[in-house]
Amino acid sequence: MDGSHVRIGSCILAGDMDIMVRFYRDTLGFQTQWDGGDFAEFETAGGELSFWLYSRKEFVKAIGENYIPPKGINQTFEIALWLPSFADVDAEYERLSKLNVQFPTGEPITYPFGIRNFYVADPEGNLLEIGSTREL
Repeated sequence: MDGSHVRIGSCILAGDMDIMVRFYRDTLGFQTQWDGGDFAEFETAGGELSFWLYSRKEFVKAIGENYIPPKGINQTFEIALWLPSFADVDAEYERLSKLNVQFPTGEPITYPFGIRNFYVADPEGNLLEIGSTREL
């Protein structure tokens, strides 16, 4: 496999599809044509199947395993959402601050290696890094 020719997508397994779709669609602003089923695809700049939710109960049936979700903040992965500039990071933090969103690390921070970011936890405790590498 040649990684330069591979498209990458990310899926979050969701315990409650309705709550999770509402968070990613209504709170974060991702567009979806979700029909209320076990799969919700979101539009991103990366194209089709770049980001989606899939029902955890359906997934465990498919792989024949039991699943015990982590409690609190899921520390097994994060999804990074990259914005055009540091100012966009700050504006998104301000917008989300008014929407009862959990920020595990607090306000945006600019690191010496050139990233400005903050973290959001979705309703099931999955971490989203919202950041930028461009000061502009």
